Amino acid sequence: MTPSMPTGTYRYPNMDRVIYGLPFAAALAEERARTSATRVFLMAGNSISRETPFVDDIRSALGNHLAGVWTKMAPHTPRTDVVAAANAARAAGADLLVTIGGGSVTDAAKMVGLCLANDVTTPQGLNAFRAHTAADGTTKRPRTKPGAVRTISIPTTLSAGDFSSFAGCTDTETTDGIHRKESYASATMIPEAVILDPRVTLPTPQWLFLSTGIRAVDHAVEDICSINSQPMSDGASLHALRLLARGLRGTVADPTDLAARLDCQLGSWMSMVGSQNGVTKGASHGIGHVLGGTAGVPHGYTSCVMLPHVLRFNEPINAPRQSWVAEAIGGAPTAADAVAKLIKDLGLPTTLRDVGVRADQLDTIAQGSMHDRWIHTNPRKIDGPATVRTLLDAAW
Repeated sequence: MTPSMPTGTYRYPNMDRVIYGLPFAAALAEERARTSATRVFLMAGNSISRETPFVDDIRSALGNHLAGVWTKMAPHTPRTDVVAAANAARAAGADLLVTIGGGSVTDAAKMVGLCLANDVTTPQGLNAFRAHTAADGTTKRPRTKPGAVRTISIPTTLSAGDFSSFAGCTDTETTDGIHRKESYASATMIPEAVILDPRVTLPTPQWLFLSTGIRAVDHAVEDICSINSQPMSDGASLHALRLLARGLRGTVADPTDLAARLDCQLGSWMSMVGSQNGVTKGASHGIGHVLGGTAGVPHGYTSCVMLPHVLRFNEPINAPRQSWVAEAIGGAPTAADAVAKLIKDLGLPTTLRDVGVRADQLDTIAQGSMHDRWIHTNPRKIDGPATVRTLLDAAW
């Protein structure tokens, strides 16, 4: 009898290139010339613009091709800030977006591109384009027009949204007062190019750099353990875990070690190969989205507090694949313990209490999680809010 063979389709992402290890300003100048853009709209994180010379470096690199600068993006990418930035980019006649900063700014540029392509000028205008996930896991995504204004991204953290065509955007004007992170997608939302320069990560707060590194670990782990894993993403994710485990520990040992930081950046990039091809995530991502939007927990911290518990919950279903994770990270015989040890070694938080979640928020988080698409693709079936609550209680 012929054994069954895996089948599938690998799709290359709508991304042109990744430049790594080179000084970002010179690389950006070359990319601007390659794209022939003449009206560049720069979106920079608040602290980046206030506390580093990077915006001035970009001004010098782009010269009279810089048409505008936006530095007013709050964490978790509020819709109000997104639309304000889009209106400013439209007024500037932007033909290229450039970001320098963390995940909120990266997602914001994706959303600005969507707004420009689909004539969105008010926060309410985004309602027509957000995904809707019902409590049974059914997700509907409205059609969007492809964006003509693309992005070049210079990330300062490791959350890796720069390699995805999805964006999270938070509705802060809900009638019930609960902030909800919404999902948006379009093939042209993924940046056209990403520039990985470890030098721009040096001013990033250590807690933020390390915790977003665990977010990248979460991408790789949940891809390896996914219900629809792919051979290409398996290979990339396993090497991502090796690079991230080595690089994150190396950064703790010497925060100025650029080689260790580049290892982290390369691992972050490789952790997204599955996401680029529709490999589904699990409950760590699903609950994490709600922790971010509802409880204001930073993305990296959501993975720190949830991933080990989700791995333990899923182990009866995918123990062989979890053994790959344990081997790649090292330090413990099980995936959950290896991840937990890495988080502890980095001095990062390990409980929901540590990251400011209140006990009276847990039921709301459990209910909201059932409307996230990744809850419904968790390897071990999650029947309802009560099951999510058991995971939250374990992390409490």
